[in-house]
Amino acid sequence: MKWACLLFLFGYLLMVEGVLPAVAMKQFQDVMPQGRLPSHTKFHNKLNSWSSDHNIWNEKLYPHWKAGDPRWKNCWKGGKVVAALTSDSPALVGSNVTFSVILKFPRCQREDNDSNIVYDRHCLNSSDYSYLPDQYVYNWTQWIHNCDWKNWENCTHNNSYNVFPDGKPFPYHHDWRRKNFVYVFHTLGQYYQKTGGSSALVSINTTNITIGKQVMEVSVYRRGYRSFVPVTAASIIYVVTDTIPFYVNISQKNDRNTSDHIFIKDMPITFDVRIHDPSHYLNNSVISYHWNYGDGSGLFVSNSSVSTHTYKLTGNFSLGLSVQAMIPGPCGPVTPPAPLPTTPAVPTQLPSNITTPTVSSLTELSTIQPLVEGCHITRYGSYKAPLFITEGILGINIIQMTSVQVAQPENSMVDFMVTCQGSLPTDACTIIADPTCQVLQSEACDPVTVADVCLLTIRRVFNESGTYCVNITLGDAASLALTSALISISGDGGSFSRTAEGVLIACGFLVVCAAALAFFLYKRYKEYKPVERKKEQETTSEGLRVYFNNVKAVLFPVNNERDPLLKSKLGIV
Repeated sequence: MKWACLLFLFGYLLMVEGVLPAVAMKQFQDVMPQGRLPSHTKFHNKLNSWSSDHNIWNEKLYPHWKAGDPRWKNCWKGGKVVAALTSDSPALVGSNVTFSVILKFPRCQREDNDSNIVYDRHCLNSSDYSYLPDQYVYNWTQWIHNCDWKNWENCTHNNSYNVFPDGKPFPYHHDWRRKNFVYVFHTLGQYYQKTGGSSALVSINTTNITIGKQVMEVSVYRRGYRSFVPVTAASIIYVVTDTIPFYVNISQKNDRNTSDHIFIKDMPITFDVRIHDPSHYLNNSVISYHWNYGDGSGLFVSNSSVSTHTYKLTGNFSLGLSVQAMIPGPCGPVTPPAPLPTTPAVPTQLPSNITTPTVSSLTELSTIQPLVEGCHITRYGSYKAPLFITEGILGINIIQMTSVQVAQPENSMVDFMVTCQGSLPTDACTIIADPTCQVLQSEACDPVTVADVCLLTIRRVFNESGTYCVNITLGDAASLALTSALISISGDGGSFSRTAEGVLIACGFLVVCAAALAFFLYKRYKEYKPVERKKEQETTSEGLRVYFNNVKAVLFPVNNERDPLLKSKLGIV
């Protein structure tokens, strides 16, 4: 019994001195277990401004609820709050990775300008909230409306209230009223805590982070009257890699579907490399691109991220790309050596129609470890993709447009004669739009059968007069070619006006006007005069007669043979 008492006293003294933790005291790693260090890792380099998860968690001020605890159901009025936690990984080692948390509140709740959560009375079907006497879900401003950030200590009943779970005081901000949520981030056995509104951002540098997959978790608390209340929690996997993350966007002018990696012969293909570098870590780096198109054309090295290549033969080809980046850095080793990955790294979430590179060992460069030459670091990335090259439609042209007479005067029918180059089409589509080619009016597609020569006639009906933008496309299994034309349909129901017709009409109108003017002048000056005239008058009259006869001869050439002046010429009766 005596020895038992001595052992109990000895254990109590060790606990008081901090050698043994108290049973009731929880550490950060107990409250947030997902961000612990892996069992095989005993130590990790300290992240800047982060703290060890062995620190004590103040559970009285920040209660901890396990998953499934019934108190979660009533932690927020009106429903459940969801934390959308995202990251911009994968991150190249040495760069920054950023995490974003956005709180999604229950339906018909939103954050106002003072960061109070209020009911949105303009929400559809929000009659359920009509009986509420207050517009606030939580009115934090009312709790602290007599406070001022300059006398922060007097803003609560208890000065220890404005502290984080580890006891550190909140930072003083002029907009502290808007920061009514507490975010605690946890990864690699370390934590970071901050206050904020309905969203929060945090970034960490990956220089001292082990290459591979890591876990980031976040716990969110809301301000209560005398304590903080758990709201939600979330976690995410992020990736740190020593190979350059990127993807390649492959496009071709007449290609029908870029995602199938089937392209057309004798037409340039554009390869656009998009490096994933949201923290701009590679901005001052020298980046080179080593292309191998797989058709025996050789290896091409370029400093441009965009490359074009034309395949002259059909068949299967293997596209290869190696990206090399020389990154300025301190002289000497930056990160401990790590083996090159032998499995594909986790790619960034990309659109489904864009090809994604697999970051794996390089054929020519895979045996080279990340180098430190002079004062720069060399990193690599690789990409491979199979391409299938086939025949396709290279281009189309409208060579003739002909108006067709129809029985219904209110409709106009036009035949478009179209020719194409390359392979023979299997379908033809016509899209009719307004003159700006922006507003669609009608669309029609039909299968076509073309013999040895690509020449076909497409007939389309126009219900009203006006100007239209006509787009004609010819396609086959792999390609789709397009041409456009503007056409003006007149209101006579059977023809469409052209520029030449308009010019002819204008010229005819001018001729009629000139003839009327000449006829008027001719009648005016053709008067009866006595035979007895003076010599001067005869000369003047004869000159006028000759002048107007010349004008009449120009305007009415068909009547020249009846002109009395021609009777004096030889050979005319």
